[in-house]
Amino acid sequence: MAGRQTHDSFGEMEVPRGALWGASTQRVINKLGVSPLRLPAIFIASLGIIKAAAARANVSLGILDRVRGEAIERAAQEVADGVLNDQFVVDLFQTGSGTATNMNANEVIATKAMVIIKEKGGTEVEIHPNDHVNMGQSSNDVFPSAVHISAYRLCQQQLLPALKELQRVLEIKSSTFADVIKAGRTHLQDATPITLGQEFSGYATQIRRNIERIERASLGLLRLALGGTAVGTGLNTHPLFAEFAIREIVAKTGFPFVETENHFEAQASMDVAVEMSGQLKTLAISMMKIANDLRLLSSGPRCGFGEISLPAFAPGSSIMPGKVNPVVCEMVLMVSAQVIGNDSTITVCGQHGNLELHTMMPVLAYNLLQSIELLASISRLFAESCISGIEADRERCLAYAESSLSVATALAPTIGYEKATTVAREAMQQGRSIKEVARDLRVLPTDEVGRLCDVRRMTGAGL
Repeated sequence: MAGRQTHDSFGEMEVPRGALWGASTQRVINKLGVSPLRLPAIFIASLGIIKAAAARANVSLGILDRVRGEAIERAAQEVADGVLNDQFVVDLFQTGSGTATNMNANEVIATKAMVIIKEKGGTEVEIHPNDHVNMGQSSNDVFPSAVHISAYRLCQQQLLPALKELQRVLEIKSSTFADVIKAGRTHLQDATPITLGQEFSGYATQIRRNIERIERASLGLLRLALGGTAVGTGLNTHPLFAEFAIREIVAKTGFPFVETENHFEAQASMDVAVEMSGQLKTLAISMMKIANDLRLLSSGPRCGFGEISLPAFAPGSSIMPGKVNPVVCEMVLMVSAQVIGNDSTITVCGQHGNLELHTMMPVLAYNLLQSIELLASISRLFAESCISGIEADRERCLAYAESSLSVATALAPTIGYEKATTVAREAMQQGRSIKEVARDLRVLPTDEVGRLCDVRRMTGAGL
């Protein structure tokens, strides 16, 4: 079946029948595709929000007629709502400013807007992708604005709520396990006793501090480059365009976006995105630490620590009957590794703010948004399907605590470090507890040994 004829500044081009994109997009499809990767739906939605806001702003400023403006706004809203996602066909790997994706949006919206006018029975009107949909804009200010809007929306709507739930569940477990005495471990060696609740309080605080860091970094995402056009000077746009358009973006999203105070910085660098990625990497490292700890504490069940048990989901081995693996924890580790790798890519991308334009924005955007989405998803799963179902083996935890050689630490201030070391060495050789050996060696009166070697007292938890 013959396609539809369309054209751009390079000339005529045939596009598939039913496709809403135009000649510029088709040229990229024909010549520049190297991968199946595409920018995510949240980014395309943000482009739609920007284009709808721009159309309304230009109508309000009297530089775009109402018929075209309202049709463009309706078509752009369909993009924002995800209705036209199948029309966004440009490869992730493209020009570093994201021009191909911006033009893909311009062409899709222009074609759809003309269809909307025709369906309403109006007079046929030409809507040009550049002259009308892209009015007052450039890929160079639209693309970084879409990155900021997408990342902020994902953080507020997905990541931060998921992290707050994870923190809440960890705090519940910290309270539940407040009276579970266990051996502490440093360098993976026995250390003085703590409570399992104290251990979990550390995890909860790690997540809380990550929430605080991400919230602080998110503030930079509220600054939008829109209005700077090609190089930050605002050439070819109305002086009030950014103010009017961003006001519409705020109305559509409910978030307090503002115009950047310096368009040259906003278009020549992606430092805010790099900073956010750094905070996401920190979160990934925290998640990896917590997940690895839970794997160790639940190891066994008979030949490992076995201090806690994790929820079981499925058989853990195709050959060993009855084996159960820490599936969710290992998922956390793999997501964390992906996010750390994404941060390395974003770091390299961040270095390519060449003169007046950042030139690796599509890949930076893809990796940043993937990191946020992955961390949001895994945080929810971690809370709901792992941490909420953790149980403690109280007897085993207490037995480990009482058998730890580091209980001798409590004797050192009274009998001295060297005598305490002698007690620990004897306990190790005889396979006995510190309390038993200290009593036999009569290093202190029996009741004093009992008081100092009370593992509950040693945790400082007031049990």
